[in-house]
Amino acid sequence: MNVNELDEQFDGLIEKFTELLLGESTPELKAKVEKWALYTYMSKTMPALVKHWNEKYPDAKEEMMGLIREIKQLNDAHRNQQK
Repeated sequence: MNVNELDEQFDGLIEKFTELLLGESTPELKAKVEKWALYTYMSKTMPALVKHWNEKYPDAKEEMMGLIREIKQLNDAHRNQQK
């Protein structure tokens, strides 16, 4: 498998994950989900690194917290819509 094939297949995975998580998948939502997933993973696996980043870039931290809230709200709305 070459890099382009992996990129295409992984993009498909992110697209489906976004759709299942939020009810739809757009390029903007996919980008938000990628940031959310990576930040969440990093905060659990390397909390000191994320703490340092948060302290160094407080405005970016606030933006990330807003993104996390948005993803949660969209996911909650999608789950409630499925009931």
